[in-house]
Amino acid sequence: MTDTHEVSGILNINKAVGMTSHDVVARVRRLLKQKRVGHTGTLDPLADGVLPICTGQATRVAEYLSESGKAYLAEVIFGTVTDTYDAEGSIIRTSDTSNLTLAQIEQALPHFLGKQTQVPPRYCAVKLKGQPAYKLARAGEEIALEPRPVTIYRLAIQNWQSPRLTLVIECSKGTYIRSLAYDLGEYLGTGAYLAALTRTRSGPFTLSDSITLEQLAEAMESGKLADYLHPIDSALQHLPALFLDTATAASALHGNAFHNPADNGETPEPGQMARVYAPDGHLLAITAWDAGHEVWQPRKVFSL
Repeated sequence: MTDTHEVSGILNINKAVGMTSHDVVARVRRLLKQKRVGHTGTLDPLADGVLPICTGQATRVAEYLSESGKAYLAEVIFGTVTDTYDAEGSIIRTSDTSNLTLAQIEQALPHFLGKQTQVPPRYCAVKLKGQPAYKLARAGEEIALEPRPVTIYRLAIQNWQSPRLTLVIECSKGTYIRSLAYDLGEYLGTGAYLAALTRTRSGPFTLSDSITLEQLAEAMESGKLADYLHPIDSALQHLPALFLDTATAASALHGNAFHNPADNGETPEPGQMARVYAPDGHLLAITAWDAGHEVWQPRKVFSL
């Protein structure tokens, strides 16, 4: 049963460097004084920036935000390779970068655009043998991570002061910017590591609209939390919207399938997802098109 005092929505938090994503969740839980709080994709402790936090019923749509694209501002330093691919690791190799030019970097970047496979860093949360890879790596075990499909949509140079490159990145979920920095360094023959990282966008949430945990605490004290709480469906804007009449909405609220609303136009694709609204505009459910029975089948229903 849903707690009537539970806060449901999405907070666009600007995570500070040094905090884990779980640290942020724990702090929000304390501030809101409720248990149902979760993040939508890990951001490394050395990174800062956008970390959407779902509260209450919004935790049920966290997966849709996790699936969405991301954008970053990354600082890559050439000439040094670390075992973690970032500034936290131990240096394992260095090389001369005096001959590395901006033109060479510009020519290399297109090689990393588009759909591709990427090997995650050894020090990451991907599980092997039931354990996070970073734990096995710290224990000195030899590990081999499988390449994963990722897509990099944009790579743009913001600044170049040898050996430091500032790079604007837009990519799919699951992309490791540390691996991108390492791979770029290997491609150019100098080695490289990720020195700093800011996530500037996660799905529809941007850095310019984010708030710090300190600002959240102030909002709680002043009773202005609603000013920063995004509605649940802000994570679902990429899905088409269905608007039901009163009788159909009441039936769907109990998980019952319903026919395609007359005003929806063309027949949906098999498995197409949609967000469903009650007549008063409240988000009612997330539903999927069952092509075999030609009905929408609710997957997740939300309390009104």
